[in-house]
Amino acid sequence: MKHQDPHFDYISSARLPTRWGQFTIHGFVEKDSGQEHVALSYGDWQPDEVVPIRIHSECLTGDALFSTRCDCGAQLEKALQNIVEQGRGVLLYLRQEGRGIGLLNKIRAYHLQDKGMDTVEANEHLGFDADLRDYGICRYMLDCLGVTKVSLMTNNPRKIQALQDLGIEVVARTPIDHGITDDNRVYIRTKTLKLGHAFDPHLLK
Repeated sequence: MKHQDPHFDYISSARLPTRWGQFTIHGFVEKDSGQEHVALSYGDWQPDEVVPIRIHSECLTGDALFSTRCDCGAQLEKALQNIVEQGRGVLLYLRQEGRGIGLLNKIRAYHLQDKGMDTVEANEHLGFDADLRDYGICRYMLDCLGVTKVSLMTNNPRKIQALQDLGIEVVARTPIDHGITDDNRVYIRTKTLKLGHAFDPHLLK
């Protein structure tokens, strides 16, 4: 499991039962920042097999507090369900709240959205790029788990490009159009129009 890397380190693994099935949780850390991330793995595979994966950026409000302002919580649950149904897979859970701006700045951005800005305008008004997420640790996490080829559950083409740039073979993309509500339809339209996310347009009407 452990690989040598100047920037990242593997910490430990443990059994993690969930309502979908029994996963194994693996802990990782960025050495420079001390930021912690986890991967959830399910099932077994050979090094050359295609493994279903999801890269999920932390969203406290959606994942843990059941907010319907975004689709994050629904996508997280669907990804875990999909992995179990397929008999194997990995969820990389990256601690980069609010597309990388942090929890408190996300709340500030929500306040600006309440006043009429969209999600991109709010981030930029606060002095941030629309998306500050970094996926550099993904290669290390997948190397530790013996994954070289993936079927990626995502609507975000940037994640596909990020993995390809890291030398991970993305064999297929699986859409994950879940959690669209009246509360987040405008938000998702903005991600589609301004950030290039690939949602079924019929779901956004």
